[in-house]
This record gives sequence, C-alpha cells and structure tokens, in this order.
Amino acid sequence: MTPLDRTAAWLAVLASSALVYATKLAGHLVPRRLLDNPRITRTAALVTVALLAALVAVQTATGAGSVQWDARLAALAVAAVALVLRAPFIVVVVLAAVGAAVLRGLGWMS
Repeated sequence: MTPLDRTAAWLAVLASSALVYATKLAGHLVPRRLLDNPRITRTAALVTVALLAALVAVQTATGAGSVQWDARLAALAVAAVALVLRAPFIVVVVLAAVGAAVLRGLGWMS
C-alpha cells in the first residue's frame, strides 16, 4: 500500500466517521412528536428488519464474488427451523453453529 493509498483510506475512514456522527446527531434533533407518529415507528421497525435480512442474505449466500452453496446456508436453515419451533436465541445460535461444524467436519458443503 503506497502512502497515497494509505492517506486516501484514512480520509475515507474519517469522512465516514463524520457522516455517521452527523446522522446520529440528526436523529437526536428530530422532534419527539414526529417520532411518536405510528407510521414513522412502523416504518423504522420494518427498515431495521429489512436491513438485517439483507445483511444475513449477503453474508450467508455470497463469497468470492458469486453465490455460494455451503454450510452457511444449511446453518441458516437449521436456525430458521429452531426459530419456528420457538427455541431460545442461544439455542438457535448453538444449533446453527453445530450444524455448520458437522457439515464442514464431514467434508460436505465446505
């Protein structure tokens, strides 16, 4: 990494940090009456779920620039079944991790 690349990277980090801080500050400056609007509350909840779902989908099904079918998808399926069966969150996480580990240990879906 050249000094110019390093400088550009640090400038990007600092600019991103300033943007995140400004966004957080703007959130604190929004009037309370606006936040108490049921439509805003519902939209904020749905956006949060949509962003989390998108993050899970990208992190689970992609790698090396393409869609990957591996133990991560099987672990996600195990977690989904555990959630449908109303297992506690820690049980869901452990079952998914064990499922992925077993498949990888057996050499399947590595």
